Amino acid sequence: MLVLTRRAGESVMIGNDVIITVLEARGDVIRLGIQAPRDVQVHREEVFRELQAANREAASPNADAVRAVTEMLQTPEE
Repeated sequence: MLVLTRRAGESVMIGNDVIITVLEARGDVIRLGIQAPRDVQVHREEVFRELQAANREAASPNADAVRAVTEMLQTPEE
């Protein structure tokens, strides 16, 4: 992990097109501004983890759905 020290108004570049700027620091709360192209997704970590979990759940059928499809595939058509 790279650790940097920045003050309010100072920035960090990630690649050629992502800029993270420290807007304000008060005690243990820091406000960041992030400039990134529209095609780059930017999420807070906890939101990103929730999205990943929701996507995994949506992509994984439950046992009843698997059983129903299996039965449909095994039933001969008339």
